[in-house]
Amino acid sequence: MSNDAQREYWNGPGGDVWVEAQDHMDRMLAPISDLGLAKAAALDGERIIDVGCGCGATSLALARSGAGVWGVDISAPMIARAKARAAEGDVNNVAFSVADASNQTYTPDHHLVFSRFGVMFFEDPKHAFATIRTGLMPGGRLVFLCWQKPRENQWMSIAGRAVQPFLPPTEQGDPRAPGPFAFADSAWIEEILGVAGFSSIEIESVTPELLLGHDLDEAMFFQGKVGPLARVLAELDDESRQQATAAAREALAEHLTEEGIRLGSAAWLVSARNPS
Repeated sequence: MSNDAQREYWNGPGGDVWVEAQDHMDRMLAPISDLGLAKAAALDGERIIDVGCGCGATSLALARSGAGVWGVDISAPMIARAKARAAEGDVNNVAFSVADASNQTYTPDHHLVFSRFGVMFFEDPKHAFATIRTGLMPGGRLVFLCWQKPRENQWMSIAGRAVQPFLPPTEQGDPRAPGPFAFADSAWIEEILGVAGFSSIEIESVTPELLLGHDLDEAMFFQGKVGPLARVLAELDDESRQQATAAAREALAEHLTEEGIRLGSAAWLVSARNPS
């Protein structure tokens, strides 16, 4: 998608779905979020930008350190939810803006730029990261999480393989095009950050299991909102939709345990510095 298409999607059905699934999404992603937040090591009094902050979970977590946090996202529905959560929790050291992080004018006085799965959607990622770097003070830190390849992420690929036979064929797109898996190639990440002027680039593989649901119905509900099954529900006729949904349910049922359905994930935990 182009930036305009991203803006339209995240201010329409995409944003609405993520707001609806926010509680479930935050619980599911907690094992990965915690790794990213630990790497960020936010400190009391720091100034932080949270890029692609969504419904605000990581911004609020960073704010608990005592840092001043600015959450930025292109999605008005998600920013509205983030603001509501901050108000509900009486969190005063966080602010949220509907904005495109790749085209902002920043002041170079931030200690940290953080993102949990919010940086893979830039139309021109090299330009975007060069722009974002202008918001960091010399020696400032960059920490973000992004997905590895779909096949490495069981939480999505198991249902995806099950429904694939029912979906119409699609042309193989550019794997680096804006989207959730645009940064799956770690060498591409390193190239982007190097061109953007970052130093001390480190890329670590993190692979925690994620709880898709406490039971099969909960897991299926979530898969119907986010991932390949959501495409099935949107594109197929009634009969094909029922068959594909049954296939996904059967595939996920094989992984059901007493505590629910836990499946593997794979993300890159990336850190870098703005040179001093």
